[in-house]
Amino acid sequence: MKELVEFLARELVDDPDAVVVEESFDDRGPRYTLSVAPEDMGKVIGRGGRTAKAIRAVVRAAATRQGTSAYVDIVDR
Repeated sequence: MKELVEFLARELVDDPDAVVVEESFDDRGPRYTLSVAPEDMGKVIGRGGRTAKAIRAVVRAAATRQGTSAYVDIVDR
């Protein structure tokens, strides 16, 4: 899953080297924290949060196919 989040984010941003995905686990399952360069934050979030919702939906669907759940958080640096 971590690789999927990295791939999706790297394809959207202008500075793919600044993409950082951290994986942690809580009571609900794996949580992926995505951070990008400040100037690329708008590209990852999208107008009205549509791109962020799409990223979360793709990751959730991929996790469901593997029989688990996954959550994506997008954070500022």
